Amino acid sequence: MIDPAKIASTRVEWPGARRIIRSRFPPADLFDDIAEPEDWPLLAAAEQKTNPRLMEALGALDLIPPGRRVVGPGAAYLMAPFTHVSPDRPSRFSDGTHGVLYLAEHFETALFETVHHHGRFMARTGEPPGWTSRFRELIMDLEATLHDLRAGGPAVAPALDPDSWSRSQALGAALRAAGSDGVAYPSPRHGGGDCAGLFYPDLARNPRQGRLLDYHWTGKTVDLYRDASDGAVFRIA
Repeated sequence: MIDPAKIASTRVEWPGARRIIRSRFPPADLFDDIAEPEDWPLLAAAEQKTNPRLMEALGALDLIPPGRRVVGPGAAYLMAPFTHVSPDRPSRFSDGTHGVLYLAEHFETALFETVHHHGRFMARTGEPPGWTSRFRELIMDLEATLHDLRAGGPAVAPALDPDSWSRSQALGAALRAAGSDGVAYPSPRHGGGDCAGLFYPDLARNPRQGRLLDYHWTGKTVDLYRDASDGAVFRIA
């Protein structure tokens, strides 16, 4: 078990941090202006009786402390990772019982992270070659004090294992229980790139949509991405 007390905290400020998500539907910014955050539980209780589709979109609001909920333009992009969680969808610093908002400092790092996970999914399901799911680039500003794993060393190496999340999930749970806001860590998929895992949505601000992207699957790997706005295609080296 990694001792959280041995991990130093660092102030992290990344203007224009990147996140890339699957873009199955148009964005529904349900948190933009529906009400003040403290009123959401009452609204959700009322909607649950008449509008199950909206309730599905809102997710589990009680997973976020009222004081850490956000509202305003683009708020759905910040809230969704915390209200739509499941043990069937674990991640590096969560077993799926709590949310984490993952960001990369730069676009290239976010690209390599999503390409890796998308490629694993495509391989597991035996998908044929071709252009695949559309992705949405999100841009937001990160300002937070995070536990910093970027110095590396034997003490934190198990949490950075590129092939196993068991130690990193345990560390994420321990840090969150101890009051941490999240972690900064080196990208396992993009050498020299930095990532952050935020435990609450109010640590990022000014979320806005960037490009729409398509990924090309060869049957073995993702080798290209395409900017849907102008059709420009780029090779992923």
